Amino acid sequence: MRKKIVAGNWKMNNDLAETEMFLVELKKQVFPENVVVMIAPSFTNLNHAFRSLREHPVKIVAQNMHQSNEGAFTGEISAKMLKSVGTNTVIIGHSERRAYFKEDSAILADKVNTALENEMTAIFCIGEELEDRKKENHFQLIKTQLSEGLFHISDAAWENIIIAYEPVWAIGTGETASPKQAQEMHKFIRKTVAENYTEEIANNVSILYGGSVKPDNASEIFGQEDVDGGLIGGASLKVNSFMEIVNAFEKETGNRT
Repeated sequence: MRKKIVAGNWKMNNDLAETEMFLVELKKQVFPENVVVMIAPSFTNLNHAFRSLREHPVKIVAQNMHQSNEGAFTGEISAKMLKSVGTNTVIIGHSERRAYFKEDSAILADKVNTALENEMTAIFCIGEELEDRKKENHFQLIKTQLSEGLFHISDAAWENIIIAYEPVWAIGTGETASPKQAQEMHKFIRKTVAENYTEEIANNVSILYGGSVKPDNASEIFGQEDVDGGLIGGASLKVNSFMEIVNAFEKETGNRT
């Protein structure tokens, strides 16, 4: 049975003092038993967050990693380094990594391989630009991103894969895919996985929605049949708004279409 997940991607925000303030407030919260809660601080604060939350049911996630296990790659971080500071999950292929750092499908496939070889879980991001959707090319683009980035892995490896669908036109813009649009794409993603693997694998993989999720729209989005949670950006930087989204699953009963 697939998991309900809310993951906060802090991006390049929160220094050590700000991270500590967040963690102090987060540790006061009561977490729902049926939701896996994750936060992705900056590299510099991963170990601090891990140590601070050691007794709490919150997973610490890295925002990126290099595809090589070691070597002369100044400024990069390896899977081994991440695991040594308490991180066993990594975001791969975020739209900002694809756009600003020119990470193509070959690089992302290598990163997936490295994560799996190091027994890490990969949150693999896919999503279309506004131009792709206007040209009605969004389904084919998503199918290509899945095929080139993930469809080389074994059946067993899917136990360590989470998919995050993030329409690029809805990230940080205030625009959000409608619940109907989110469900339509999530259903397509699940169907595509099933066609290339098995129905069981497709039904067990968690598919998150990322794109301006906020407390006031989270329960409706999470109420869709194939939406298993969210990869949250700006709204994850404040404990109150983040926890409202985490608790949105409590409100979604009866909302599934």
